[in-house]
Amino acid sequence: MVPRSARSMTAEVDSVLGPAPASYAQPEVVVVRFRRHGRRLVLPVVVLCVVAAVAGFWVGRLPEGWMNLAAAAGAVAVGVLLGVAPILSWLAGRTTVTTRRVIVRSGLFVRHRSELALARVREVRQRRGLGQRLWGTGSIDLLHGAERLVLQDVPGVGDTAEALQELMERSFAVESRLQRASAAAFPEHLGGTGV
Repeated sequence: MVPRSARSMTAEVDSVLGPAPASYAQPEVVVVRFRRHGRRLVLPVVVLCVVAAVAGFWVGRLPEGWMNLAAAAGAVAVGVLLGVAPILSWLAGRTTVTTRRVIVRSGLFVRHRSELALARVREVRQRRGLGQRLWGTGSIDLLHGAERLVLQDVPGVGDTAEALQELMERSFAVESRLQRASAAAFPEHLGGTGV
């Protein structure tokens, strides 16, 4: 197959679907990018420190060579499963809020990606338990229809929720304006009045 340029593929898509909406003329900008709060790392770091201390004390002190190898292998297994894996899992998860959508990425070996257009969001709620208030975090619920997207342990939850609320309102206003404009331009297709 002959490779096509991006311009020819865009022209082909435009010929099938029609031109892109006017809102796409403005580039999508990343507003905020964050991970879950770092308090998730406290227990894995403590586990790694304890495993290193215990392994440093016991490995080499046991009477048989195979016992030392078994103790070292056990320490490595516990360190990887309870220390390194949770840290890597935390690093793999990221939430990105742009001017048009919310993108949630997670998963260490199997990657999951969820996207939610801000135009679909109808309500932004924030919840803060006692522990979350102590750490300055909280959870944000983005309600869209009968479903919701939950952002857990968001650092700076108040500012993030306000930004999401403002972006949602702007996106909703832009979509409403575009629907009114398209209804005026094509009254027979959308049931508009042509006004």
